[in-house]
Amino acid sequence: MVTRRALLLGSTAAALGAVAGCSAPAAPGAAPVPASGGPASGASSSPGSPSHSAAPTSPRRPTPRPSPEPAVPFHRTPELADVVAEGLDVPWGLAFLASGDALVGERGTAKLLRVSPGGRTRTLGEVRGVVPPRGIGEGGLLGLALAPGDEDTLFAYITTADDDRVVRMSLAGGRVGRPRVVLAGIPTSTHHHGGRLLFDRAGRLLVSTGDAERPGLGQDRSALSGKILRLRPDGRAAAGNPFGDRTWSYGHRNVEGLALDDAGRLWATEFGDKEADELNVIRPGRNYGWPRVEGRSDVRGLTSPAATWSPTSACSPAGLAVAGSTAFVGALQGRCLFAVPLDGTGAGKPEAWFAGDHGRLRTVALAPDRTLWVTTSNTDGRVEPGRDDDRILRFRLT
Repeated sequence: MVTRRALLLGSTAAALGAVAGCSAPAAPGAAPVPASGGPASGASSSPGSPSHSAAPTSPRRPTPRPSPEPAVPFHRTPELADVVAEGLDVPWGLAFLASGDALVGERGTAKLLRVSPGGRTRTLGEVRGVVPPRGIGEGGLLGLALAPGDEDTLFAYITTADDDRVVRMSLAGGRVGRPRVVLAGIPTSTHHHGGRLLFDRAGRLLVSTGDAERPGLGQDRSALSGKILRLRPDGRAAAGNPFGDRTWSYGHRNVEGLALDDAGRLWATEFGDKEADELNVIRPGRNYGWPRVEGRSDVRGLTSPAATWSPTSACSPAGLAVAGSTAFVGALQGRCLFAVPLDGTGAGKPEAWFAGDHGRLRTVALAPDRTLWVTTSNTDGRVEPGRDDDRILRFRLT
């Protein structure tokens, strides 16, 4: 089978969708990035910072307001330690085993890999029923999550010929078993799948779903799209959900990052349309505004984000991990790792690290040894990859 990576490496065509974010080479250390507002923020461009251009606005939407910027110090500084693995094909889902090894899913090939901290990589098998994306589509084998206390049961978010769905598989004997449906019927499209999975402290499965390029579904509480869902492991609605169904929060466009902080609060990264990308603290039953608003607003009944990036070319926030009082965000268009200081449910100004050094960054995960593993996404069809792409990078937090 000819992989997307092989096709891209053989092409000399101009990169698709390469919009400058914070991709200018960074000077040693970090470069501050405005949390919101683009040129209106009055911040000048600096190495490692996003280049800002006027963002299209819609007269039907309230004007986004800047994120609050409490004076919160960073408590974690990332330093590149090494490259754990390379030559991968759009690594998307990542789940750690207690041993420190990671289960990694390749989005298009549907292969499930086991990667050791020392870089040993072996294929456990392929997840059956996955339909790979076409062109610059975004479906395939997406989020992964291990069942709490059971490393032989893996949950995955996948795209099929008919829908997006959550499945579970046995990993007994080091082999990938037949997927069993947990939740089917999530609307699908070329883009906006969501796809991240995370178990909360109560053992309930959190699932982020995109709006499937049908914005109105985000406000339809009966629809599965444009939501963060909270499920029992068998797929039924979890007890304590705010509306008595699977919905935990709604009004989302495309959430690809979910993480819990030390206090058990749920945080999510969300792709905006043109005005603002978001970092949100998620509260049950809240409406996060899409498609009525992007970014902050005063509209009654809508929850504003804790931090924003404007315009959306400055970030495109994908994966998310929280270490202490810092949220780390992988930026696709921004091509950097953002560190966002947290203060309870508030957030300070995002700061860009490693701007342009590694290309598009997607999944961010905190390993058992408290290092940060970050996957690149340079073989996804939007840029021309390097010969060792895609990679898993490891960062020390100091």
